[in-house]
Amino acid sequence: MVEAQAEEPDEEQGDAAGDRPGTAPVGGEHAPPGARHAVPETPAPGGLRALGSALRPRAKRSQAVVGVLCALLGFALVVQVSQTQEDQLSSLRQSDLVRLLDDVTQRSEELEDQVSDLEATRDELQSGSGRQRAALEVAEQQAQTQGILSGRLPAQGPGVRIDVAEGDRTLRGFAMFNVLEELRNAGAEAMQVNGVRLVTSSYFEDSDEGLVVDGQVITSPYRWTAIGDPSTLETALEIPGGAMASLRSDGARTTITQEDGVTVDAVREPADPQYATPAPVDSDD
Repeated sequence: MVEAQAEEPDEEQGDAAGDRPGTAPVGGEHAPPGARHAVPETPAPGGLRALGSALRPRAKRSQAVVGVLCALLGFALVVQVSQTQEDQLSSLRQSDLVRLLDDVTQRSEELEDQVSDLEATRDELQSGSGRQRAALEVAEQQAQTQGILSGRLPAQGPGVRIDVAEGDRTLRGFAMFNVLEELRNAGAEAMQVNGVRLVTSSYFEDSDEGLVVDGQVITSPYRWTAIGDPSTLETALEIPGGAMASLRSDGARTTITQEDGVTVDAVREPADPQYATPAPVDSDD
């Protein structure tokens, strides 16, 4: 009976319930005595309303609940990761923590010892004793002196230049050796002739190829360079009957020039002694 009424037009649905056959009027005043009271029925929605109601999203409340739960879960994960990173040691046993603390303490002590050693070394190098500094300076000075005397190092200073040119006769080795001896006796500290460094073991000899000095052949003119007191060197060479007089008697032309600065740049590596060795030093301490 109700379904039949739902399909009637809206105008008929709007009619009063008292106009419909088989229905009792609503209200206690106008109802005849003994009539039953009927409950008014709600009209069913139309076809379009039913379709829209079916397509309308349901469960909005459940979706909100799920979203809140997801947010809470993400927050809980972030807090857990943060606590794990900050409290990595909280999960270790007490024995593990004690062992780890001992390792850290031992490593710290080792680093402190290294720092102390380095600081002591630094202070020693910076301060140093006067004896050590003096010994170092003396050693450096001796090394330079020995390097000059042995011909290992070049040298410069005041001295003389000597030019000797042969005349009609060839000069002999002993005449040139006399020049070397006169320079040594006059205190020459470094000498060279025609690019050959002269040292304590230097020698001159005659050969078919020419004059030989320390195994190298040299030819006229012979250009000497000697470092020392210029006046003393020239005086020693010009002694009557000395080295220069002997060269001139053999027909050679000689000149001596005093200079405030000359350079002996020829060098040589000193040979190791064949027989001599350092003598042990007796200590009275």
